[in-house]
Amino acid sequence: MSRPTLIISPAPTANGDLHLGHVAGPFLAADVHARYLRATGREALLATGFQDTSTYVVTTAHRLGVTPQELVARSAEQIESTLAAVGIDVDGYTGDEDRFVKAVLGFVERLHAAGKFELRTMTFPYSPATGEYLVDGFVKGGCPLCLAEGCAGLCESCGHPIAAGDLIDPKSTVDPDDPLELRETQVLVLPMERYREQIREHFAVHGRAMRPHMAQAIREMLSRPLPDYPVTYPTSWGIPAPFPEVAGQRINPNAEPAAWSIYCGTLSAERRGVPLAVDDEMWLADAGTKVVYFLGFDNTYPFAVAMVAMLLAADGRYLLPEEFVTNEFYELDNSKFSTSRGHVVWGRELVAEVPRDLVRFHLAATSPENQRTDFSRAALARVTSSRLVAPWNRVADEVDRFTGRGPLPVSERSRSAATRIVERFAACYELEVFSLTRATEVLAEQLGRLARWSVRPGEEGDFCHEVEVVLRCAAPILIDLAEKALPDTDIPTGAGATTVTPTSLPRLPEWTG
Repeated sequence: MSRPTLIISPAPTANGDLHLGHVAGPFLAADVHARYLRATGREALLATGFQDTSTYVVTTAHRLGVTPQELVARSAEQIESTLAAVGIDVDGYTGDEDRFVKAVLGFVERLHAAGKFELRTMTFPYSPATGEYLVDGFVKGGCPLCLAEGCAGLCESCGHPIAAGDLIDPKSTVDPDDPLELRETQVLVLPMERYREQIREHFAVHGRAMRPHMAQAIREMLSRPLPDYPVTYPTSWGIPAPFPEVAGQRINPNAEPAAWSIYCGTLSAERRGVPLAVDDEMWLADAGTKVVYFLGFDNTYPFAVAMVAMLLAADGRYLLPEEFVTNEFYELDNSKFSTSRGHVVWGRELVAEVPRDLVRFHLAATSPENQRTDFSRAALARVTSSRLVAPWNRVADEVDRFTGRGPLPVSERSRSAATRIVERFAACYELEVFSLTRATEVLAEQLGRLARWSVRPGEEGDFCHEVEVVLRCAAPILIDLAEKALPDTDIPTGAGATTVTPTSLPRLPEWTG
């Protein structure tokens, strides 16, 4: 029996709905991989949620003129609704519930009691006008490593962590004219350098699915001493830290991933009816779970480095994640999605306008796997029409000629062709070689081949058989077409069918924009 796979996509910040940049990045890829595993007889659980503890909730609420609590409540509903609308089949959906807060506090309290955290004096930008230390989304400046401008915490460009006090020319994001000064204060940290060699050893064995940008960043990070990682922050937003030596501080949101991921496993297992002896059972070292992340490149450090260190700090209680599949930014008309500038396409609104399978196909075809890619409505109409809708509908028309006949024989040649079709899709869906873009290329090639096939007498069964195999292999992407056309979405293995009974196939609707 295969090991269960827990697939996790980091929870988006609850400061708005999901735009196409979110969907085309980790969520669609994670959903397709989970569906493929299930179609090939393997157990897969998919988890994500929303994060309300990020400082970006506060800064966005300030810009919109609402309270952070109002923004979180609205965004949480929007995020869950959009995931469902796009067809992301989530097992474990986490939020701001008390159970999650207790899970985070329980995790950090155990590490604290075991002496894994240490007090450190750190420097932060400070606003004398407000009396507040500025961290993460509250302050922006230049990255001390790559010089790109961004907020504190994590650099979206190079992926490295950025201590707020190390920013070049820091400015408040709420009031850029507010004069800041640097002040020292004590926080609790995880001494990351203590775990660097173990992290290096882990990635020497695992991480075969890691894409070049992430692999480069990991090599850079592990080639030098790792900086201490703040577990608490001197700020007023987030989960209150339960430690008397840092009274009034909050848990760093980027120190939550280990506890959050374990909680993801709990909720996912419960939804699937998997009995758990303890809440963290799926993550126990001997559980046999394979943990996989689909995530944006900018989440490399908190999930692949800091989180692994936190799990190691648990002294062997937990297994470690094995694979990470990253994506780059997905752009709109060659510019980053921006809610503040209104430069955005919301995922839920697009699938209300365009048939969902067409959206999923196009986002997969333009997936930002190794570099930034771009969305435009004109391209969506053009690509889906020429590569998907037109050839599929020609194939469906041809199959209709043979409905009512059968069972029809399937030749050895066609069974061999079916095996090769399955292999070509597997070379796109299996984790170590995962690529949505190549999956859509294989699908387009197969549809084109079938659409050009002049079926001769005696080939009717072969044609219908190969159409069905292609559709089964496309089902992780074309979820609505597969649901209408197939009794199940299992992908065939072994010798294959010797006969086939043709049935009428649904057509894909054209969308012209």
